[in-house]
Amino acid sequence: MSRRRYVARGAPGGYRIWDNRGRRWWGDFYELCPDDLVAELNGQADAARIAVLMKHYRAQKR
Repeated sequence: MSRRRYVARGAPGGYRIWDNRGRRWWGDFYELCPDDLVAELNGQADAARIAVLMKHYRAQKR
């Protein structure tokens, strides 16, 4: 059984994305973890789709 590359993990005050292969945090910190991002992380975990979702939520923060 292979481990997923990206997973959403709780962090103090919200959630972050953990990269199992790189063994580091990846992307932004979220106070509220978007449902579609969590679904992608826990489902197909397509890196391109995750990047698009993160870009979308990063733009909303501005």
